[in-house]
Amino acid sequence: MILITGAAGYIGSHTAINFIQNGCDIVIFDNLEVGHIEIVNELKKLGNVEFEQGDLRNLEDINRVFDKYSIDGVIHFAAFALVGESVTNPSKYYRNNVYGTLNLLDAMVAHDVKKIVFSSTCATYGEPKYTPIDEEHPQSPINPYGNSKLCVEYMLKDYDTAYGLKSIRLRYFNVAGCDEQTRVGEWHDTETHLIPNILKSVCEENKTFKIFGDDYDTPDGTCIRDYVNVEDLAQAHRLAYLYLCENNKSDVFNLGTEQGDSVKEVFNTCEKVLNKKISVETVERRAGDPAKLYADATKAKSILKWSPERTLEKSITTAYNWERKLNKMKAGKQWQ
Repeated sequence: MILITGAAGYIGSHTAINFIQNGCDIVIFDNLEVGHIEIVNELKKLGNVEFEQGDLRNLEDINRVFDKYSIDGVIHFAAFALVGESVTNPSKYYRNNVYGTLNLLDAMVAHDVKKIVFSSTCATYGEPKYTPIDEEHPQSPINPYGNSKLCVEYMLKDYDTAYGLKSIRLRYFNVAGCDEQTRVGEWHDTETHLIPNILKSVCEENKTFKIFGDDYDTPDGTCIRDYVNVEDLAQAHRLAYLYLCENNKSDVFNLGTEQGDSVKEVFNTCEKVLNKKISVETVERRAGDPAKLYADATKAKSILKWSPERTLEKSITTAYNWERKLNKMKAGKQWQ
């Protein structure tokens, strides 16, 4: 069985679907602090899926899972991921993202499970020194969230050296879109991502979308980011796990489309998909936002044989379908 931590969340749930559809039995481990039991229930409909509620900060919880099931490998998503919150409450991020992962790795070693795919982030790179960003770019995070992910990357290297625990570390950029069948999707109580916030400005009355700065050194003055579709990302996690099984070799890969879209381009695509005008206001820049941030994914394409297939327009279309489903649920209608 494959253990997927954090599979009640956004990227984890889409990756779980990919594994299930490819004949894998999975165990979901999630504390449901930011994940949702409704997502778990959807995943259970699709195949052999077990759910264990627990917290990685409690070693007994995760040891219980390894004692109960025969785990072949781990896909690790469970983490807090709000940059702003990590600045104001770094203790929360180090205790959960770092100490929680330490417990997971110790449980893996104790139960002789030696394969893990880790959900890392381009935030480990910090301010870009050049673009596109490849895996050799210096890692110098500028916030506790990025620091916590980089700490785990160092831990994985050390656990490989000491215990032979092999890992694939996947550093991805901006994630977008939802399951094409609207079974799972992006569902955050505090939403910080661009596309769902644009869509919320449509789905929620009297909400105006804000563009933070239009005077950057880019063609249209707004920040450029690399938006990779979540279903493409899910495929990359399974390919990374297969690579780990076949080669028993630790490695790191960037995941992105290798092309950037500006905030205005994303906004205009949203208007095209929705076929309506969206209320927008341009305000001052946010501190720490680089003008351009996009990936060099050559290594993933060459070694993992992965490439993103879905367009930005496809990502926005599926995200909008999911947003409408969430709004119906919030209005008291049955989850379907």
